Amino acid sequence: MNKQDKIYIAGHRGLVGSALVRCLEGNGFDNLLLRTHAELDLTDQAAVTHFFQQEKPDYVILAAAKVGGIYANNTYPAEFIYQNLMMECNVIHAAYQNSVKSLLLLGSSCIYPKFANQPMREDALLSGILEPSNEPYALAKIAGIKLCESYNRQYDTDFRSVMPTNLYGPHDNFHSQNSHVIPALLRRFHEAKLNHESQVEIWGSGNARREFLHVDDLAQACLFVMQQDKAHYQTQTKSMLSHLNVGTGQEVSIRELAETIKAVTAFPGALIFDSSKPDGTPRKLLDVSKLNGLGWQAKISLEAGLRDTYQWFVAHDDVRL
Repeated sequence: MNKQDKIYIAGHRGLVGSALVRCLEGNGFDNLLLRTHAELDLTDQAAVTHFFQQEKPDYVILAAAKVGGIYANNTYPAEFIYQNLMMECNVIHAAYQNSVKSLLLLGSSCIYPKFANQPMREDALLSGILEPSNEPYALAKIAGIKLCESYNRQYDTDFRSVMPTNLYGPHDNFHSQNSHVIPALLRRFHEAKLNHESQVEIWGSGNARREFLHVDDLAQACLFVMQQDKAHYQTQTKSMLSHLNVGTGQEVSIRELAETIKAVTAFPGALIFDSSKPDGTPRKLLDVSKLNGLGWQAKISLEAGLRDTYQWFVAHDDVRL
């Protein structure tokens, strides 16, 4: 990749997309092609085709997606599978038609089977049933991986995919009802401190273990993956430019996470774990040995990343809706 190459970031205002913009600009890539949803509807094939024909990007990072928590996935399954499939099909096909040098698809660790062996390796894909609550979204992301692989096989394109673990960081969703565990806990502890509450109650025993990756680390990993020589990448991953896991390779219990957030937010009260509530999957960890073997490792510690995210949250009143 050259610094003057035109790079289109689909979904540049989201958690991942905004981190990609920061990362690329910080590394001297300033010819970025950005469009909001109002300016370009990626589910509209004609609009996407016209955009690619007019702009001719050299590289594409597909970070746009319809995402949500368990409630949203259960309530709007048709929207999740339709919109994500359409965005992937339209962008990937247009990238092929317009001879894009390389494309990177952002996926999710939910592509792996519900009962996959831990840590989850890339070859666990399609080896078992998916978690029912987010199956439509997971199927769309699996289809995106297979779209990239299929275009590579048939047309010798250079389309790659990365599957990140649980992400957090600036521009996350801090909504009081449908946010993920880190933004939800940061908000809960912050409000408990402001309201002088004596304790914070957390669902579950606190024993479930999860892996968390700061979104700025993910962005650096994306740039690293895109800069890998095609032949070297294929040799090292032993794949047709298929998907790579991105994570820290480390896990923490929800109890350890809550204790760290308690310290980060300076909440003086007690932690109460309600073991009558579900823990969810006991463990969820990615095997990141392939990416580590290429020479990349996460750098941001969980505590440092949480402090960065909390500072951003406190500075942005508009996210506390």
